[in-house]
Amino acid sequence: MKKHIYIAATSQHIGKTTTTLGLVGGLLTLGRNVGYCKPVGQQFLDINNLRVDKDTLLFSDLIDFQLDPDIHSPVILGRGATSMYLDAPEKFDLESRIINAATQLDERHEFVIFEGTGHPGVGSVADVSNARVAKILNAGVVMVVEGGIGNTIDRLNLSLALFREENVPVIGVIINKIRPDKIDKIGHYVGKWLDKQNLPLLGLVPYEQSLAYPLMKTVSKAISGKIIHGPQFMENKVEDVIAGSLVEYKELKKSEDLCLIVSIRSLNNAILKIAGMSSTLGLVNSPLSGIVITGEGEVEETAMNYIKQHNLPVVQTNFDTYEAVIKISRIEVKINRSTPWKIRRAIELMGEHVDLERIMDYVK
Repeated sequence: MKKHIYIAATSQHIGKTTTTLGLVGGLLTLGRNVGYCKPVGQQFLDINNLRVDKDTLLFSDLIDFQLDPDIHSPVILGRGATSMYLDAPEKFDLESRIINAATQLDERHEFVIFEGTGHPGVGSVADVSNARVAKILNAGVVMVVEGGIGNTIDRLNLSLALFREENVPVIGVIINKIRPDKIDKIGHYVGKWLDKQNLPLLGLVPYEQSLAYPLMKTVSKAISGKIIHGPQFMENKVEDVIAGSLVEYKELKKSEDLCLIVSIRSLNNAILKIAGMSSTLGLVNSPLSGIVITGEGEVEETAMNYIKQHNLPVVQTNFDTYEAVIKISRIEVKINRSTPWKIRRAIELMGEHVDLERIMDYVK
């Protein structure tokens, strides 16, 4: 089996998919024939009677391959899968599925980037932890860790232990989501620790706010919302949230993608206030990308005219304004097919801040 690259991370929501996306996209621009696989997945979709990990859809668009679950998403550990495995492990040959996928991808591509799932121990219950899978695939690991110093090093050391146990080579480490003003400090101190471990620091990637922007449909899901107008605009992005009674000039200046959260009783007054401020500021477009209303009732004509004029989706929730803001603030955002600007930015970030050539040296 050829040498491959395996993207792992110290925990969820650190940036595995973003990193994988950036690496695959960057290598494609260099003219490399690169394949993609999510060998073990947890969250899946059923597409045309095919069950695949949801991340594989994103990469099928990017690389333009026809999605084949046996090749691109060979193992799905969905609800109930682990108990079934523990009850009768002899009925499952998960390792063979992964090897079969890698063998077929080897025939099509120069090399393959495999995306891990969760933290390094995920899948252990079915004998397919990230470390074990990387070993099976003859892959070198790129470890992604979130920006920091003490906690970053502690999590990194704990995670790397599983790969050391399997004698899996670690190509290096990418530190992701770093506050721009902390990049030099984190690079210096984490770099010192990595030097002692003889591990290369492959990249220092700054936190990119735009990658954390949810869509209105994500907002609606977080607050158990009901779409009452503009379902075709639910893919509008949300840069920030404003409460109807607290709208200020400075908030309207900084963004054209604000989500207004307001009670149905106060909606009309909030819209009139926003329209007036927008006119004073000389804004041509509405600063809003969507509206969340709390409470029951009908949208008044003035507000509805504004909503229709600016193509705004409106979502109703049973949460009050404070609860809705808290729910939205806790949204964990992932890149998906509905966020093409995030895909482009992820590729740019990795190209700008990660040593792609050093990673490629492993598979030469």
